[in-house]
Amino acid sequence: MMPVPTPEQESFRADVCRLLCEDEVREEVAQSRRVPYGEETGVCEVHRRLGKLGWLAINWPERYGGSGATIVEKAILTEEMIRHGVPDNVHQLGIDIVGSAINLFGTAEQKERFLPGLARGETTANVLFSEPGVGSDLASLTTRAEPDGDGWRLSGKKIYNMKAQHSDFGLCAARTSTGPVNYFGITLFLVPLQSMGVVIEPLWNMSEERFDCVTLDGIRVGREDVLGDVDDGWQVANSVLPLERTGLDHSAKAERILAALQEHAPEGSEQRLAQLEARVRAARLLAWRCIANLHEGKPDEVQSATAKWYTSETAKEVSLAAVELLGPQALVDARDSSAIAEGVFDSALREAPGLTLAQGSSEIMLFFVATSKLGLPS
Repeated sequence: MMPVPTPEQESFRADVCRLLCEDEVREEVAQSRRVPYGEETGVCEVHRRLGKLGWLAINWPERYGGSGATIVEKAILTEEMIRHGVPDNVHQLGIDIVGSAINLFGTAEQKERFLPGLARGETTANVLFSEPGVGSDLASLTTRAEPDGDGWRLSGKKIYNMKAQHSDFGLCAARTSTGPVNYFGITLFLVPLQSMGVVIEPLWNMSEERFDCVTLDGIRVGREDVLGDVDDGWQVANSVLPLERTGLDHSAKAERILAALQEHAPEGSEQRLAQLEARVRAARLLAWRCIANLHEGKPDEVQSATAKWYTSETAKEVSLAAVELLGPQALVDARDSSAIAEGVFDSALREAPGLTLAQGSSEIMLFFVATSKLGLPS
């Protein structure tokens, strides 16, 4: 069930909303949606402002740039950022995934080296897991880390990652040994991306933010760049998945799209809007149940998979419904002055297919729930 917020948490949500409603923040958000085709935003000034307040990674210790709060406050921040249209991929990748992995499994030196910059919004990071032909199936990855003195040289190609062109480093999965169990022998490395031996090429898609193809051409990393134990990267990655798969980002996106649709939908749409609102409310409850699990120190992989599936499919459904109800006018993007709701419907429609693929596809989530919880044969 959804945790009951404390008065302090309610006050924090109000403080975040006040900041995100400031004129300069609203203008920055609007401008981020009007950048020329082929360009996209990286770290925004609002990220840095949140970082200065200790809010961007609020659940991290103060020594690393956070405020020592809980996962609940972090979820409140994420939810409100998305509700207010603040670009979230840089934040989600750098803080929620890579930063959280370092906070959980990093050495003291790694935490000091990486976390403060991320928390202040001064540095960024992305994830380098997926590969051509194998998607995010880590067991089948072909990127290799060959021993080189007291370090390794990484060679391989990563694909479908985002924000590599803006990132200072990436969390990269590479194979360090082979054996009868494919999941063993994978190691996670913290790889500098703005250096020789790394080639970043755009992979265009229909959403506002491009994918990247990252080639690692023998780039050298040291022992200090290994996150967790050598050959045990699968366990590290698997431990971070419940943090990534709460579905809160998807439910917040669905809320934002629905709110705009309720404002602009034509007469006669009441029943369809009521159906969508019920789905969106259910999606938010599922997401917050996962947050409650994490807050209590009891992550549940099955509930996380369920939430990720339902919330992403709900966001996709609301996006499609907006075009069905509003017609072609919904497909005008924010760069056109005639766009309704600042082009939110067009952006959501183009992003929607990726929501059900990223963080684990809907099919994989259903397969996991069926085999792990329902006992169905694999």
